[in-house]
Amino acid sequence: MSLRHRDDAVRMLVWDQHPRHDRADVAALCETRRRRALWLLAAVVDDWGGEWGTGEAKPPWGGTKSWVQLPR
Repeated sequence: MSLRHRDDAVRMLVWDQHPRHDRADVAALCETRRRRALWLLAAVVDDWGGEWGTGEAKPPWGGTKSWVQLPR
């Protein structure tokens, strides 16, 4: 996990070792499940006017990263 305050915003990154799926249909299902599981995070980010998302973590971490950026 990484938590930083920069450019008048708080940014948090979390990595896990869950790999991205090769098949597009399975990847879409996994992304839908991940976003549904993070509904409370989505509500907080929406309330604060921030941004959040998920994506492939770049080496050396690998797996998947989730990130949140909240304005001050």
